[in-house]
Amino acid sequence: MLEKGYGLGSGVSLFIAANMCEFIFWRTLSPITMKTEAGTEFEGCFIALFHFLLTKPSSLSAIYMSFFRTSAPNLSSVFATVLVFFLVIYLQGFKVNLRLSNQRYKGYEIDYPIRLFYTSNISVILMSALVSNIATISQLLYTRFKGQPLVRLLGEWQNMQGRWIPVGGFSYYITPPESFNDFIYHPLRSAISTLFIMVVCAFFSRYWIEITKESPKDVAEKLRDEGFMIAGSREHSLSKTLNKYIPTAAICGGMVIGLVSVFSDLLGAIGSGTGILITVTIIYGYF
Repeated sequence: MLEKGYGLGSGVSLFIAANMCEFIFWRTLSPITMKTEAGTEFEGCFIALFHFLLTKPSSLSAIYMSFFRTSAPNLSSVFATVLVFFLVIYLQGFKVNLRLSNQRYKGYEIDYPIRLFYTSNISVILMSALVSNIATISQLLYTRFKGQPLVRLLGEWQNMQGRWIPVGGFSYYITPPESFNDFIYHPLRSAISTLFIMVVCAFFSRYWIEITKESPKDVAEKLRDEGFMIAGSREHSLSKTLNKYIPTAAICGGMVIGLVSVFSDLLGAIGSGTGILITVTIIYGYF
């Protein structure tokens, strides 16, 4: 129904944003209790804060546990999530406005914005899918053919407390660090994975504009059909000007959004960095 126009925006995008918002809401206000080494705790970090203040002998220790506990979501993750939200919103404002004049209506001029996130969140979605598929294929092959050299080159895995973790091979080096400690203890892997994510996001972003007919040539044709040209310039300068800005915005935007995704994971934001970026860009699009 949403795809047919009964509502705001895309139905798929709306479900993605709603799912992420529900996950953040639950991790901050969940009333579920659980048993940990420190005793009974609430899953929601805000509820846990008040619980610690009422049950712990020292207010400082209660606040410290609320910010840095590792058994459940903590307040540091909440503030990191808020920081990433505002950072992405701030970066959404980076744009170049091209002044266009209409040949059919003399004196009519508009600003055509070319934003830094020209392709929105599609590059980080494709990057995340690529890394996830490589990891899945590598893990399946390793569990069955771990003795094969090519399989080990693609990725070596280890089962740690019921969770498969890459410990070598290509999959290991493209998996982004999950925390600052991980980043510091494995600098080579962290640098390679960050560079890989930025390059892949830039690649997907650059060629996505060709697939979706948002390339400089396609945009120039649409604007010419509507009678627009660069104000104070000849008609043929429109393609040259768009070719100067659009590919640059797509590549730089892809690299920046990939870097922000890694940065949010390092901060320990609730959910994945990719999920937060997708949610923020979707919500921002409604405004």
